[in-house]
Amino acid sequence: MIVAAAVLWSLSSVFLRVLGEPLGLGLDEPTLSPLLVAFYRGLFAGLALVPLVRRADVRFRPAMAGMVVCFGTMSGLYLTSLGLGNAANAILLQNTAPFWVYLAAVFLLGQKGDGRSLQAVILGLLGALVIVVGNWPRDGGTSRDEVLVLAMAVGSGMAYAAVILFLSALRDESSTWLSLLNMVGSAGVIGVYLWSQHGTRGFLDTLGLPTGPQLAWIALFGVVQLAAPYWLFTTGLKHVRPQEAGVITLLEPVLNPLWAYLLVPEKETPTGWSLVGGAIMLAALLRRYAPTKPG
Repeated sequence: MIVAAAVLWSLSSVFLRVLGEPLGLGLDEPTLSPLLVAFYRGLFAGLALVPLVRRADVRFRPAMAGMVVCFGTMSGLYLTSLGLGNAANAILLQNTAPFWVYLAAVFLLGQKGDGRSLQAVILGLLGALVIVVGNWPRDGGTSRDEVLVLAMAVGSGMAYAAVILFLSALRDESSTWLSLLNMVGSAGVIGVYLWSQHGTRGFLDTLGLPTGPQLAWIALFGVVQLAAPYWLFTTGLKHVRPQEAGVITLLEPVLNPLWAYLLVPEKETPTGWSLVGGAIMLAALLRRYAPTKPG
């Protein structure tokens, strides 16, 4: 289940590239903004989870509001950075989340750290720094946009870390209910943001319906890439140790840029800096999550 979840999560680059690139499928017209896709993806994913939620699971706690805002922020930043930039950079920088979680837990929440985790954090953030600095634009023109895309990818990792901390605080609640709140809530957060930027009339224009085939593809995006893997992962965690699950999910940052490269090799070939930084980050995550023998 956890392997399947990691593989399905990695398909975000496939779904988004099919909507944004002329691949002969007719799904790239009209052009859809990544935020619009994120809005509908969250909505469809949440609707898919509704039948799995029991009435007894439905309850609200103040921390859930913060969780939903962070999840919506993460979703919007990640899909925008993935849609406008390189898939390898987007997914690798989002996977800085475990390192931000450790720093927040130790320095903000006062939890006790350990040497192995600290080593992984230092190594992982070094890898992220290699990716950002190595891909930092060195000419004019579109440099500002490229910097913004890198910043959004880093921001998605920080927002993801906040989601993890909220989920930890809410661990006694139904995981399916929390997932549904996050999916539907992300659509709400993104919708409110678009309304604040464009006003009522502009909001309606921005969130105009995609074509029928595009809407069907986004619905599949939400169910297959978001709802299904979250259910698989939470169910699998009942039988697999978190450390093992953490190692297995490293499949996602490995496979995600691979799918994008196979679809659009002329645009998605990772730079040397991305490969080096990604290797350092993956080594750091392995250092943190690889199971160790007792004693």
